[in-house]
Amino acid sequence: MENDIEMLDFGSSPKKVSILDTYGENLSTKEYVTNPAIGRDSEIEQAIVILLTPEKSALLVGKAGVGKTAIVEGIGYRMKNGMIPNALKGYDLIKVNISSLLGETTSEGHSENRLQLLVDELKTKKNIILFIDEVHLLVNRNTSNMSIDFANMLKPGLDRGDIKMIGATTYEEYEAYILRDRAFLRRFLKVDVAEPNQDQCTQILMGTYPKYEKRTGVKCEYTDFIKEKLFRFIVEMTDEYKRIYEIGNRYPDVALTIVMNAFSLASFENSPVVKIKHFYKAICRTKTVYEDAKLKDIEKFKELFKDLLLEENVDLNDM
Repeated sequence: MENDIEMLDFGSSPKKVSILDTYGENLSTKEYVTNPAIGRDSEIEQAIVILLTPEKSALLVGKAGVGKTAIVEGIGYRMKNGMIPNALKGYDLIKVNISSLLGETTSEGHSENRLQLLVDELKTKKNIILFIDEVHLLVNRNTSNMSIDFANMLKPGLDRGDIKMIGATTYEEYEAYILRDRAFLRRFLKVDVAEPNQDQCTQILMGTYPKYEKRTGVKCEYTDFIKEKLFRFIVEMTDEYKRIYEIGNRYPDVALTIVMNAFSLASFENSPVVKIKHFYKAICRTKTVYEDAKLKDIEKFKELFKDLLLEENVDLNDM
């Protein structure tokens, strides 16, 4: 394992592990099946304008499941395809999971804080946009004001424009932790990420299912008319007023999960295509909708897709 980790010299001895190479994912060179941020042009534009603003980085704030990470991947998609302002061309957008930073790394017998290693490494880098999800965890630390140190140590790079950051968090964590840390907050401008409406969510599902096709090897061979009819039904049955309150997920995640499960069920049965019965099973098994609402929608599904169920000889009594 040690041979797989690239060791870089950051100008001091001993050599240190590259956090970006070991724990990072470059979203600006990633292979994308489809545009990961359908219908989010406004939020992407806001974030890019912030990244172009001297001494400022972007902070995406929204409820769980609304697609904050997808927006950042949408920026990476644009970077990969050259659809960004010239000032950001040549930058790399690197995602680092916060869980990988909250620990220590041993290098040549020396144990060092990974967050400190990242700060040291970023001082030697240029043209980096760092994406950290759940960024409030950098603020909510109990050891030596690391959140303030992290922001202050990055300040020279942020001021020069060599380093930019995109953080993401929920409204609850933003209010509980980030608003209290002015040293951290003043280097960011907020982008509010609202839950998409039903029309937008349906289009997100239409644009996202090819990713599930590639991941599972299962195709969805229905016409676009049938696909949109199916996806709109799933969106409507996961309406805000039908969701179990404790679940907390929002559009599009709550609807995408059902679509993804339909593909998984087809894969489980070694079916090369996802069928209406797989969508039916996924809908019946969802735990995110109140049971009484789900039962009503199941009956509605049977009526709405009656012809398709008959055509494919689906016996609902066997499910």
